[in-house]
Amino acid sequence: MNYSEIRKVNVNEHIEQKNGLNYLSWAWAVDQLLQLDPTATWSFGEPARFGETLMVFCTVKAFGKDMCAQLPVMDYRNKAIANPDAMFVNTAMQRCLAKAIALHGLGLYIYTGEDLPQEDAVEKPKTLELKQPEFSQEEMDILHELADSFTVFVVENNHSEAKVIWDSLDNEQKAALWGLLDSKTRSSFKKYQKGN
Repeated sequence: MNYSEIRKVNVNEHIEQKNGLNYLSWAWAVDQLLQLDPTATWSFGEPARFGETLMVFCTVKAFGKDMCAQLPVMDYRNKAIANPDAMFVNTAMQRCLAKAIALHGLGLYIYTGEDLPQEDAVEKPKTLELKQPEFSQEEMDILHELADSFTVFVVENNHSEAKVIWDSLDNEQKAALWGLLDSKTRSSFKKYQKGN
């Protein structure tokens, strides 16, 4: 398979949204990559430090060539994090893997702000600059604690308690909390919300 064929694959059903930005599910991207090229491999480079922040690197070898992507370790507002912990680094590495796969053509269009592959797109949507909410460190600590409690409630199938947390937040806080949750927790809570 070549780039011009791979880039036409519609990945819209596997996109996750956070704060108005689109992300391709890394697990789905890896699955598709290995179906298209079973010999594909990837590796992560040594993170580079920029002051107190980190940049991660991933190289995907597939379809006879290597493509390398880089990504800063970021928070839910896409701002580089000072002294990120292992969880933030891990998340950035998986997002960087999806980005490196996209460089081979799979879902690359979502990084340009388009919502359809080029041959299907009628008009490229305008990019809007969204003002991201600012939270103090104390507010972020509280949001992290709420995200931990929220996740426990969802894992224990106690969605009504998770909903109590959700309903107590304003829209900016909800967006921040959502960005702190893993995709499995978000998916489970979405299913609960649809059923109620």
